[in-house]
Amino acid sequence: MIIEQTYSLLKARFGGSLRDLSVEDARIGMHLTAVRLSDNSYGTSATLADTYPFTPKSHRDYGDFTPLKIKGRGVTDLLETEKESCIISSLKNAVLNAVSSGIISGGGYNIRENCDPLDLVDLSGCKTISLVGAFQSYIRKIAGTGNRLYLLELNESALNPGQKQYFVPAEQYARVLPVSDIIIITGQTLVNRTIDDLLSCVREGSRVIVTGPSSSIIPDVLFENGVSIVGAVRITRPELLFDIVSEGGTGYHLYEYCAHKICILKENEK
Repeated sequence: MIIEQTYSLLKARFGGSLRDLSVEDARIGMHLTAVRLSDNSYGTSATLADTYPFTPKSHRDYGDFTPLKIKGRGVTDLLETEKESCIISSLKNAVLNAVSSGIISGGGYNIRENCDPLDLVDLSGCKTISLVGAFQSYIRKIAGTGNRLYLLELNESALNPGQKQYFVPAEQYARVLPVSDIIIITGQTLVNRTIDDLLSCVREGSRVIVTGPSSSIIPDVLFENGVSIVGAVRITRPELLFDIVSEGGTGYHLYEYCAHKICILKENEK
């Protein structure tokens, strides 16, 4: 899987450094999760929502990586735990993004600063474009072109009435992705581990973009699996990050107050 392979790559290259890192602080907000590691690096992730309306008393968990048992824990302890929960998935992704942030900034990748991935896409002609996730700004921009648009989304109510003509139920991804010329995938699929199935349906020659606050992992494994561009986040004002997350902020709040977009391009991409 993409996340596991990325962690294995980080361990192979930086194993000693990873073992010395711990989670110094964490915030798990309604929409976003953020962490600060002991080397003062920061990472973000979408927060996965628990689908259960209540927790039976027999299932209550006071163990590792539950409230008051996150700060100070080793990064490798978190990334290698076999426990599963929405909180742990969100924390794992945020930690991987934090670990990756310094590596990405250190060079070695083809990076465009202050750049949105859609700025690098040719929308002329008559293409088939699939969005995985309801990117409102992308929907508006693509809908105004002559391209065919498919919008894969779990929740149809995330779309306004004028957008429902593009709606395709998320479970039908295998029907539309193989016929798509351009595919834009939310980074939340890294958190909920659906990205592997999505990428397995992409045909050779399609241009694939993974983007959003959850997408800031080192891109090597994504590139090996057909992704052309990764739309990542660079935190520029970390002193504001935790307040934004704690106060219900989402991606556009990050870009307004404490971060900017960067694009990481696969070799030979322009």
